[in-house]
Amino acid sequence: MSSPQIVSLSWGEMKVQGSPSSYKDCKVWPGGSRAWDWRETGTRHVPGVQPADLDEVLKSDVDTLVIGCGMNKVLQVPSATLDFVTQKGVDVRVLQTEKAVAEYNRLVVQGAKVGGVFHSTC
Repeated sequence: MSSPQIVSLSWGEMKVQGSPSSYKDCKVWPGGSRAWDWRETGTRHVPGVQPADLDEVLKSDVDTLVIGCGMNKVLQVPSATLDFVTQKGVDVRVLQTEKAVAEYNRLVVQGAKVGGVFHSTC
C-alpha cells in the first residue's frame, strides 16, 4: 500500500490524494490520512511535536517520517521526540512545511514507505 501524495499546500490548507476534504494540519501514512488535531495531545508550538502526535503514523510501519514544522518554522520538534522516532528505527526529517511536502512527495513517488505530519500555518 502506498502513501497518498499531498496534492496542494497553501497557508492553512492542505489537500491529500484520495481525501474528500482538506486539512489545516494533517497526518499521512501508507494507505491513509486524517486531520492532525493538536487538541488530542495538548500540542502547542512550544514545546512542539510530541511522541503521541506520531504514534498513529509510526504504527503504519513507515521507514521514513517527514515533519513539516510550519511555513515559518514556528512549530518546534524537541530532541526527545526525535529520539523517540529514531529508537524505532525510523529515519526522521524535519523541514519547513513547503520543503517537507516536496520531500514527502518525492519519497512517495520513489515508492518509499513514508509517513508525515504537517503544520500548514506559522
